Amino acid sequence: MYTMPDMPRPMEPCQEHTLTYYEGFTRTIYTTEKETFFPEGYLITSRTDLEGRITHANEAFVVMSGWSREELIGSLHSILRHPDLPKVAFKSLWDDVQVGKKWHGYVKNLRKDGGFYWVYATVIPNIRDGKIVGYTSVRRQPSRTKINELSAVYKQWLAEEKGLA
Repeated sequence: MYTMPDMPRPMEPCQEHTLTYYEGFTRTIYTTEKETFFPEGYLITSRTDLEGRITHANEAFVVMSGWSREELIGSLHSILRHPDLPKVAFKSLWDDVQVGKKWHGYVKNLRKDGGFYWVYATVIPNIRDGKIVGYTSVRRQPSRTKINELSAVYKQWLAEEKGLA
C-alpha cells in the first residue's frame, strides 16, 4: 500500500489533523497560519500519472511546497492537500480531467512546514493515441480578491461535509 512521506511537526504553534484520503489511507498533518505568498512571475508545473503520483516537479514547485524533489517524485499530488479545502473542490477536478476536459480552480496547498500557499491551477489531461496517460498542472499567482471570496465558500462547503451546516 502507498504511504506519504512523513510531515514533520512544526516548531511554531500548529494544529494537528488526521486526513483520510480517497485512496483509503490516513495521514497526520500539521497546519500553521503561516502563508507563503506566490511570487510574481512564478509558474509551478508538475506532471502526474493516472493515479495522481508526481512524475515531474519544476524548481518553483519544490521551492513553494517545501518538499525536496526526491520527496515529491513518486508521491501522490494530494501530499499538498490542505484540510481547509473540501472534498467537493477536488471532485470537480477529477470529474473534468478523467473525461479529457481541462480544469481551472483556486487551491490552498499545504507546505511541508505546515504553512500554506494559494494557487490558481490549470490541470490538463495528457492524451496519447486517444487515451489519457496522465495529467499536467500549471499553477500561477492567484487573485487575492478571488481567494477572499472562495475562502468563505470553501468554509461553507467544508461545514456541510462535516454536517455542521
